[in-house]
Amino acid sequence: MSDLDNLLRVLSAGVIPVLLAITLHEVAHGWMARWHGDRTAELLGRLSLNPLRHIDPIGTVLVPILLIVFAGWAFGWAKPVPVNPRNLRDPKRDMVAVAAAGPAANLVMGFGWALVFAFAVKVLGGNGVVAPFLMEMARIGIFFNCLLAIFNLFPLPPLDGGRVLRGLVPEALGRRLDAIEPFGFIILVLLLWANVIGPILWPPISALQSLLYKLVGVGG
Repeated sequence: MSDLDNLLRVLSAGVIPVLLAITLHEVAHGWMARWHGDRTAELLGRLSLNPLRHIDPIGTVLVPILLIVFAGWAFGWAKPVPVNPRNLRDPKRDMVAVAAAGPAANLVMGFGWALVFAFAVKVLGGNGVVAPFLMEMARIGIFFNCLLAIFNLFPLPPLDGGRVLRGLVPEALGRRLDAIEPFGFIILVLLLWANVIGPILWPPISALQSLLYKLVGVGG
């Protein structure tokens, strides 16, 4: 199989799990916000499962492509779901739940893809045409959802982990985190470029993948 054929195979297997991971991550934020009293995302049509409503032309398309071409690694973001904390019943407490909902959705999806992998192995036997394609799709789904869940829990605003931390710390420290947030993405890119975050995040990402495979009784 040529490199081009292999690339097309991976892309065809990965498009569904990647789009689902990004879309449901953002929708989960909006659903949790609505549950706690804020209907901003709902009224703006952002509780949609249509991935086009959540794709940021710059953050989801342009930046990752440029980084892959010129830097050899990828980083990007989806269009954030709008949340108005003033509409929440308890803004500080509820924002923790809203922020955590995205990574939680990725964990659920990761387990779902692990079940798909187990089905392809145990029921379909891992052979033929369909089973290997499902296994490839499931592997990508497991990896990408674990990546999103762990990466977004990094405690740096405006990542979800930073917002969770903001809701848990005393207000004085929370205001310092608020001051950092406008520069959060710049700091994040610099940390990625300096290879500071990778060594921190890869062990829990790998451990989470292994756990999901073990939970369904198969090896990745």
